[in-house]
Amino acid sequence: MVLPAPLPTWQESPSRKIKVAVSDIDGVLRGKFLHIDKFRSIANSTFGFCSVILGWDSWDQLYDNSQYTGWHTGYPDAAVAVDLSTYRQIPWHDNIPFFLGDFVDSKGAGLEVCPRQALKRVIAKAAAMGFSSKVGCEFEWFNFQESGASMAQKGFVNPTPLTPGMFGYSLLRMSQNHDFFTAIMEHMDRFRVPIEGLHPETGPGVYEAAILYSDALEAADRAILFKSGVKEIASQFGILASFMAKWNMALPGCSGHIHQSLWDSKGNPVFFSGNDPHSMSPLFKNYVAGVLHCLPDILALCAPTVNSYKRLVEGFWAPTRATWGIDNRTCALRVIPASAAATRLEFRVPGADMNPYLAVAATLAAGLYGIENELPLLDAPVSGNGYENKTSAAFPKNLHEAATRFKESKIAHALFPEAFVQHFAESRLWEWRQSQQAVTDWELKRYFEII
Repeated sequence: MVLPAPLPTWQESPSRKIKVAVSDIDGVLRGKFLHIDKFRSIANSTFGFCSVILGWDSWDQLYDNSQYTGWHTGYPDAAVAVDLSTYRQIPWHDNIPFFLGDFVDSKGAGLEVCPRQALKRVIAKAAAMGFSSKVGCEFEWFNFQESGASMAQKGFVNPTPLTPGMFGYSLLRMSQNHDFFTAIMEHMDRFRVPIEGLHPETGPGVYEAAILYSDALEAADRAILFKSGVKEIASQFGILASFMAKWNMALPGCSGHIHQSLWDSKGNPVFFSGNDPHSMSPLFKNYVAGVLHCLPDILALCAPTVNSYKRLVEGFWAPTRATWGIDNRTCALRVIPASAAATRLEFRVPGADMNPYLAVAATLAAGLYGIENELPLLDAPVSGNGYENKTSAAFPKNLHEAATRFKESKIAHALFPEAFVQHFAESRLWEWRQSQQAVTDWELKRYFEII
């Protein structure tokens, strides 16, 4: 038997530079190149990243309500520890070595406002309860015959889709963009972001990809790297890839569904029961009950932008209430009964605009809350059209409502540290205030001539 050759280590790379990245609050990767000698000096310690990374929005506008950092702190460096286990080579960039990092405090402990550290704390909580988790993320996203420059020239209106019409699962569309499809599949596989399936989704220029499941942290790493990587690959084909939740109200939005299951310390799946009509163990029912109970309070973690709430409307493949069902895609929680290893929960609330670290942390923390408090699953599964269910808890209607509820929620404070709750909530309230100052196309069309 011939064993496969071990993957080369970063020390063996001929490259003299290494790319390192961290996640900001919005789930945007921020990074820099480091010279190989500099990287060697910090590989087992830390290096400085300006704390503004956690103190500005996706447009680099500075928060005016952050306690963590701001003009009042002078924007000092924040320490970043490289996670050497995240080593990858970027195949579409000459196999440059790549690593993810975490923000840490002065004592080397995880910084409370760091998104990746937020997920790590929830994973540690699961481990203390005797569980590990397996997670798989899947994304829908739009592709356009555009670039950042062309969209800026157009004022970010009337983008040209990569392909016309509504043609989900189309073999024709795949063949018409064969090189792009192939590049995504092959590059991502070599980037250690293996894709189980890729196909056109309904909508002009829409693709959907299911990323192979793994443990929760690796799954979130894969998800954030997938979004960033697809954008880079697309640009090499003259394509702009957008993970915006909803760019056109006449079209379905783009989801970021999260599949998940729990396993015990011996590596046995714990969601399955052969004695239940839906194959659900009592612990799985507690988990689902926990997510349903917590969901309205933690929605901002899963729907983090103003635009997120344009997707959460009836009849467009996105949930509007805290509902659950058996293999029911009209519900927030889709229970998938299968074999012992494959029985799982699909969390259908997040859009493609989610920060994967925070959305995974939110649903896992909520499920553990249900187990810890032995919450009963009182509601029967929704059968048929979940949009007709008007008894389950409704979601906050917009980002302001969701962020305010998160900030004031006893549940949120039970699941996450005070500093994180405060910082994330204020960042979302900032985002809402920016939206309220904008003059939109809707306003111009409605009022410019008539009023």
